[in-house]
Amino acid sequence: MNIPRLHPDTIEAVKEKADIYEIVSERVILKRRGKNFVGLCPFHEEKTPSFNVSPSKQMYYCFGCGASGNAITFIMEIGKHSFVDAVLELAKRYQVPIKTLEQEKNKELQQQITLRQQLYEIIAIAVNFYQHALRQPQGHQALEYLKSNRNLSEEIIQKFQLGYAPPGWETLYHYLVEVKKIPVQLVEKTGLIKQKKGGGGYIDLFRDRIIIPIHDSQGRAIAFGGRSLTNEEPKYLNSPETELFNKRKTLFALDKAKTYISKQDYAIIVEGYFDAIALHAVGINNVVASLGTALSIEQVRILLRYTESKQIILNFDADKAGTNATERAIEELTNLVYKGEIQLKILNLTDGKDADEYLKNSSRQEYEKLLNESPLWIDWQIERILTGKNLKQVGHYQQVAREMVKLLSRIEENQIRNYYLNRCAEMLSMGESSLVPLRVRSLLLEINRIKFRRSEKNEKKDKEIFPLPPEIVLLEEAEALILRIYLHCPEYRKTILDILEERNIQFSFSHHRFLWRQILEIQTPEISASEIISKIQERKLEYPEEMAQISKLFYLDEKTRQDIAREPLIIRSAAACIERIICEKRYRYYMEMWSQIDLNANPELSRYYWQQSLAQKNRIQELDRERFPSIYDLI
Repeated sequence: MNIPRLHPDTIEAVKEKADIYEIVSERVILKRRGKNFVGLCPFHEEKTPSFNVSPSKQMYYCFGCGASGNAITFIMEIGKHSFVDAVLELAKRYQVPIKTLEQEKNKELQQQITLRQQLYEIIAIAVNFYQHALRQPQGHQALEYLKSNRNLSEEIIQKFQLGYAPPGWETLYHYLVEVKKIPVQLVEKTGLIKQKKGGGGYIDLFRDRIIIPIHDSQGRAIAFGGRSLTNEEPKYLNSPETELFNKRKTLFALDKAKTYISKQDYAIIVEGYFDAIALHAVGINNVVASLGTALSIEQVRILLRYTESKQIILNFDADKAGTNATERAIEELTNLVYKGEIQLKILNLTDGKDADEYLKNSSRQEYEKLLNESPLWIDWQIERILTGKNLKQVGHYQQVAREMVKLLSRIEENQIRNYYLNRCAEMLSMGESSLVPLRVRSLLLEINRIKFRRSEKNEKKDKEIFPLPPEIVLLEEAEALILRIYLHCPEYRKTILDILEERNIQFSFSHHRFLWRQILEIQTPEISASEIISKIQERKLEYPEEMAQISKLFYLDEKTRQDIAREPLIIRSAAACIERIICEKRYRYYMEMWSQIDLNANPELSRYYWQQSLAQKNRIQELDRERFPSIYDLI
C-alpha cells in the first residue's frame, strides 16, 4: 500500500483542533484534580491513578509507566495505529481538510472527510421533510397524538424537531433522490432507505410513524427513532448504525441536557424517547435516554464528562420487566460501581409506570422528591435481596446472608464496604445490637474467603496457591492505611507515633517495616508529604523489589482519599485491628499453654495462663468496639 505523506499544515491543524480531554475520556474515567484530570492508565495495569491529562497543554503523562504525548500519540498507542492513520482518524472527527505532499492523494482523502458532512446534510434535509409532513393533513393524527396523548406543547414539539413519516413506501426516497437529486448510494448510507427484498429498488425505512430525530452532543441530527401509530411491530424502530450513528456511543437528548447536567452535577437516564421528552417538558432538563438498549461503558463515560460528582440516576420502569431492564442496563457498569468510580442510583416509580406516564398525573415537584430519595444501587440491591424474606426463618436468613456476602465481596472501596458491612450486620441482627459485632466478623470472614477463591482463579494454573488467612489480609490493609495517612497527612504524624508507642505496635510485613525505616531516616519536623515521598522514591534503583511493593502507598485516588477522610477515627480503627491480631495470637498461645498444664500439679501456673487468656479475650472485645465504630461514624 502506498502510504500518503501528510502535509505539515494538516498535522498542525489536527493538533490544534483535537481535544485531548475529549479523546482520552472516551477510554479512561477521568476525575478533575485542580486544572488537570487523573485516571487509571490505559497502557499498564494499576489500581492507583497515575495517568494525568492536561487540557491547557493538550498533553497526557503517566507517572507509573512514563507514557506521554498528545491526542495523535494517544490514538496511535491505544489503537495501535500508524501516525498517518491516527491523524486521518482525528481529521475525520474534527473535519480538518486533508492535504498531502502528493497532490493526487488529496482528493481521495478529502472524500473520506466530506462523506460525513454529506451525510449530516442529507439527514438535516430529512428532519425538515418529516417536520413539514407533521403539519400536513396526512400528519394530523400524529400531531394530535403528540398533543393529546403525550401532552406535548408546540414549543416542545419544535424543540425536539418531532415529525411524521408518511405511509407511502417511497415518499422520502422520491423526495431525496428524485426531487433533491441526491445520489441514492449516499441516501442509503444514512439508513433512511433500504433495498427491496430481491433488489429492484428502494423503500423508506420509516412509514406512518412519529419521527424523533437523534442528535449528537453537538446538536447535529445523526439518526431517527420512529414510533408506530398503528399496531405495527416493532412499536419503536431506530435507524441502523451508520458512519454517523453508533448506538453504544449515543444518548438521546444529550445535546439539550449536557449544560444542565454540568450545572446540577448529576444525570438522569430514562428508557424511552418520550420519557426524556416529558421530563424536559416540565423543566427537568438533565435527562437523557438510552435508546432502548443496555447502558454501555461508552455511554456512561460520555455522561461522566459533564458531572464532577459522577452521579447517575437510572429511572427505568418499576414493573418486573423494568426491573429486569435495570439489571441488564447496568450489567457493564457494576465494576465501576463496586470501585466507587460512579455513584449510581435507582429510581423506580410507583405502579410500574415510566416517567412519561407518571408525569401525566403527578407534578414535577413530586418527581423531584422521588429523585432525591432514590437509593444508591447497592442499597437497591440489598432491598431486592430482602424482598419476600423472613429473617426469622433459617432458610431465608441463610439465603439473605449468602447474597449479602456476594454483594459486599465485590465492593472494592474500603469505606463504602465498611458502611454496608455494618448496615447488613444490623439487618441480620434483627434489632439485637449486641449481635452486630459478631455479625460483622462473620460477614467479614465469608467476604475474605470469597476474595481468596477469586484470587486463586486468577492465578496461573501451574502455580501452587497458599491462601492467606483472613486476619492476615486485614492486618496488611490496616498497616498500609496507617502508613498512607502518615505519608500524606503530616498533621496526624504525632498521633500515629503516639498510638504506635502507646500500644507497642510493630509493623508485621517486611515491606512495611522497610518503608517505616526509610521514613524515620528521612523525616524532619518541617518536611512535607510530597518531599518525603519524593526522597523515598529516589531509592528506587537501590531497593527495586521493596519499592515495587510499597509504591501504591505514594498515590491517592478517590478511593484512598475517602479511606483517610476521617483520619482520627481511621487511625484508631486501623491500630485496633493490628493490636487485635496480636491479641488473638497471644490468646491462642495462652490457651494452648493452659491446656497442656496439669491443674493439680501446678495450679498457680495454670491460673496464670487462664487469667492471661481471659485478659486477652477482654481486650479483643474492647478492640472490636474501636474497629467497628457505629454506622453513623462511617458516613
